Amino acid sequence: MTPKEIKRVSKWLSRHLRHRSPVITPDREGWALLSNVISASPGRVTLEAIEIAVAGNDKQRFTIDGDRIRANQGHSIDVDLKLERLEPPEFLYHGTYHKAVAAITAGGLLKMKRHHVHMSEDTGTAVTVGRRSGSPVLFKVKAREMSRVGYHFFRSANGVWLTERVPPEYLERQP
Repeated sequence: MTPKEIKRVSKWLSRHLRHRSPVITPDREGWALLSNVISASPGRVTLEAIEIAVAGNDKQRFTIDGDRIRANQGHSIDVDLKLERLEPPEFLYHGTYHKAVAAITAGGLLKMKRHHVHMSEDTGTAVTVGRRSGSPVLFKVKAREMSRVGYHFFRSANGVWLTERVPPEYLERQP
């Protein structure tokens, strides 16, 4: 498979496993049978193509478990990923783009239509995420301090840190 084909399969999986889909209905925990995913997909999506796209996804967005697949985070549909509450590191990082900076500075990081705000333990990953829409902007999140005052943190299967929201007083824009 070419990189372009892998990206196409990955985007198709993201759209149908993370968001409302007319062709796939994941169970309560976000799992869908691979056979259902394949039969619902457009033509060239095979089990091999899915396995290659999952293994080659730089953000490790999906997990395959036996005959099932699910997205690790980023859902806008109601799922329970059975994530355990964890004590976060002192700081986490969130990458975004310039257009969002004013809103983030005023209101903090909000989950919007997703289940959680996404953060990473390293600046490199956060910068990569922020680069999606142009020149990235990096925020440092005072995660441990948030945890001490009652905010809950979780970590997805692919290592992405999650929380409901990050108020502006726990954010520091990085140079």
